[in-house]
Amino acid sequence: MHVRSGKGALLLGAALSMLLCSFSRSGIAGEDSSDRGWPTYNNDLLGQRFSPLKQINKANVANLKQVCSIKVQAGGSFQTSPIIVSNTMYVTTARDTIAIDPTTCAEKWRHTFRSADEDVFPNNRGVAYANGRLFRGSPTGALFSLDAATGKQLWVEQIGNPGLGEFVSAAPVAWGGLIFIAIAGSDWGARGRVMAYEAETGREVWRFDTIPTDKQFGADTWKNKKSVLTGGGGVWSTMSLDVVTGELLVPVGNPAPDLNAEYRPGDNLFTDSIVSLDARTGKLLWYHQHKKNDSIDHDIGAAPVMFRDPNIRDILVYAGKDGQLTALDRASKEKIYSTAVTTVDNIDAVATEAGVHVCPGLNGGVEWNGPSYDPKLNALFVGAVDWCSTFKKGAPKYIQGELFFGGDPIMDKEATGWVTALDASTGAIKWKYKTEKPVVSGITPTAGDLVFAGDTSGRFFAFDSGTGKPLYHLDTPGMIAGGVVTYSISGKQYVAFTSGNVSRLTFGELGDPTVIILALPN
Repeated sequence: MHVRSGKGALLLGAALSMLLCSFSRSGIAGEDSSDRGWPTYNNDLLGQRFSPLKQINKANVANLKQVCSIKVQAGGSFQTSPIIVSNTMYVTTARDTIAIDPTTCAEKWRHTFRSADEDVFPNNRGVAYANGRLFRGSPTGALFSLDAATGKQLWVEQIGNPGLGEFVSAAPVAWGGLIFIAIAGSDWGARGRVMAYEAETGREVWRFDTIPTDKQFGADTWKNKKSVLTGGGGVWSTMSLDVVTGELLVPVGNPAPDLNAEYRPGDNLFTDSIVSLDARTGKLLWYHQHKKNDSIDHDIGAAPVMFRDPNIRDILVYAGKDGQLTALDRASKEKIYSTAVTTVDNIDAVATEAGVHVCPGLNGGVEWNGPSYDPKLNALFVGAVDWCSTFKKGAPKYIQGELFFGGDPIMDKEATGWVTALDASTGAIKWKYKTEKPVVSGITPTAGDLVFAGDTSGRFFAFDSGTGKPLYHLDTPGMIAGGVVTYSISGKQYVAFTSGNVSRLTFGELGDPTVIILALPN
């Protein structure tokens, strides 16, 4: 190597210094000062939920202050995950879509979906964004598109029958000119399916039935052919997608009736499963059924996470309502580990007429916000509900449009929660933090060595991601049941989350739906 000396070396050094300063200002080196949004439900399509922002870090997070807040409606469900695109935040309630300034909380526009149909279950978890358009579903079984700049409705398609208990609660996934969405409604005896639609027109491109019939693969796992008509298998939260392999990963819900497995003998594919589909065609690529012929409602309700670990192993991780976090080798499809992340007892039980006590119960385990992944630490973080139930089997009585449990789930009185960190390669627990109330919020790790989370008492947390030590908390007036996101605008990092949620069938009601935004003082 030739080394310069004297005046030439000084000039070279000065040039390099100027170049490095230029890189730092442009965000190529040093702290990233460029704007960085939160473009999808889980920030990325792989479901990792990690943010590379580090302006807010474990050394200064205790100085966080509230920038602003906005109440978006009086009462109601609020389980949305905000997305931030082009300096605008988008959140949803059951029927409203609201555009908000993510630095001042000022409302930019609001769209209210009009339908003569009654809501099956008044809930919505968010939007997808692509090419200046938003896409979301409705509690009446519709899928529609809005102009992201104005809120003008561009098209609407009725993709479910609310009279049969079919609705859309998940945030769609947008990719490759297609919108991927699925029908929810397992607990009403709806028959699940996943569909792809053209983003421009709303035209259906393909569909995959999560309850197979006739000559479809898996139809023989339903021995009572009448039971497939009300078999469940809905998808009630968002999906993940690998753009390299073109795989759409679908977390499929419980069979119906929930508590009477005798009514539907067989393995009941594809309920309680992770299903991999070709995103372009809807063709089944592979599947992993977590539990066969489930009678205690231990389905999978959150998007799986995909990552490559330091051992150069491609891994898929999912967590379910049985309180287990499970990892699969994506190449061999073999299980790597399964680790309990809440109180787990009697999870292999079958509901009986006398009743069987199980932990987690009907509303326990990991709900609609699943694990997240920190590539810096090779760590997984997951929130969970610690809440047990007694499951009593009863005679199935199907009434169109009503809950179809086939028994009686009796919840215990006390419910708490957990935030758990695990080694992503082995499943070994690194730390655990017990919360006073259930944790159903998004769990968000950052490059600032932080993990953000919230519980249903309304307490927002920031943890040291390496040790689990709580470094900051904020008591809010409403339960935190939606997304926790972080983003930067004009070089300033913000943290936003939802507060206030009414869910009478699940976690009760506390507060009015409100978005709260935090940042460091100027």
